[in-house]
Amino acid sequence: MVAAIDSIAHEAILFSMVGFCIGGLDDLAIDLTWLVSRIGRRPHALPRTLAACDPRPQRRMAVFIAAWDEASVIGAMLATALDRFDHGDYRLYVGTYPNDPATIAAVADVAARDARVRLVIGARPGPTTKADCLNTVWRALARDEALDGRTAAAIILHDAEDLVHPGELRVFDTLIGPYSVVQLPIRPLVDRGARLVSGHYADEFAEAHGKQLVVRQLLGAGLPLAGVGCAIERGMIERIAAARGGCPFDAASLTEDYEFGLQVAGLGGRGILARVRESETGPLVAVRAYFPSTSASAVRQKARWMTGIALSGWDRLGWGPVRDWRDHWMRMRDRRAPLAVLVVAAAYFGLAAFTASRLGHLLLATPAPNLATKGKWLLGANAALLAWRLAMRALFTGRAYGWREACWSLPRAVVANYIALFAARRALVGYVGSLCGVALRWEKTAHVFPDLSGPPA
Repeated sequence: MVAAIDSIAHEAILFSMVGFCIGGLDDLAIDLTWLVSRIGRRPHALPRTLAACDPRPQRRMAVFIAAWDEASVIGAMLATALDRFDHGDYRLYVGTYPNDPATIAAVADVAARDARVRLVIGARPGPTTKADCLNTVWRALARDEALDGRTAAAIILHDAEDLVHPGELRVFDTLIGPYSVVQLPIRPLVDRGARLVSGHYADEFAEAHGKQLVVRQLLGAGLPLAGVGCAIERGMIERIAAARGGCPFDAASLTEDYEFGLQVAGLGGRGILARVRESETGPLVAVRAYFPSTSASAVRQKARWMTGIALSGWDRLGWGPVRDWRDHWMRMRDRRAPLAVLVVAAAYFGLAAFTASRLGHLLLATPAPNLATKGKWLLGANAALLAWRLAMRALFTGRAYGWREACWSLPRAVVANYIALFAARRALVGYVGSLCGVALRWEKTAHVFPDLSGPPA
């Protein structure tokens, strides 16, 4: 029995060490590419501060907000956006469902006070998918434009819980045209009462929008959108809508934002991550919002992302051009999450088996097998890669949130693994269900809008 446990522990640990090493080298390649780009970066023509974003004349911006069961936050979000946006020509289009009267009432209350808010009620009861709701909003925009003769230059996507930045529409108005899609950085707010769960989103987005998308853009690979704080050129969205029979967003997708960015790249459109600061030394123009603060809600959200990007997204999008190794590399990174979770699960299982093996040998007074020399080298390499990975995460979290959150990023790495494990199981079950014909539904999480009168998070 002990010999069998020894064998299981050996195989599980070996599998996980090889997997960790491959993933660690992959991350290291991204880090080194970013570091080289920082050392050799050159001045560019993109605006560095808001002062350089002053388009004349200002073009109309249409902000799309899909809202299902958002009565608790949508009113405050709309009122804050109307008060904050520093732009002279925009409209807020809010998509709702006929069986969600509370959200309809909250939007209607704001719309009655400000004509720039347009309440859109879909024909079908919800929830469907976010993409389906956005298609309803798109049709409403097209009807309005046919009536008043004004066409929006760009479509901006936001969620019902977003705290918008005052200058973001100026950034979009400046960059849309030269670029087909523009993505602002996302800065999750850290819930002080749930620092481990809510904070791990801050760590992930600090790296994703501080380094990973920067590298992706540098390599010329397709730029996926985050679904909030992003603008799409009107001409590009019309091209995609025409190819889909009039609906720009794929209603069968759980991650329409991610797919949309890659489709734009496939059509030859350029994307940009706009890291514009309020001033030379000021904060970034970014979107802020609270992300899930409980492990259960985080698992649901991460499962939806994993299903849409790594599982069904693989089926739906496939791969890019055959010889485009940069796009292949980035898409493989997008889709490696289920395999990475399998490696983590094997590591935990191997650790448990290793512990049982050592206890068994201790009780039987027999010598325990030693780790082979190659295994020791691999273990050392993985330890070095892990230390590097944690240091890089702390670095980017610290740049975005300060040294205290950088310290918190270390224990949050364990929390992130825990959430990913359970999210992968849920994603796999959902994916198999979709293959069996189960309809996709908008499995959203409960949202909280920031209290602007309190201390900053």
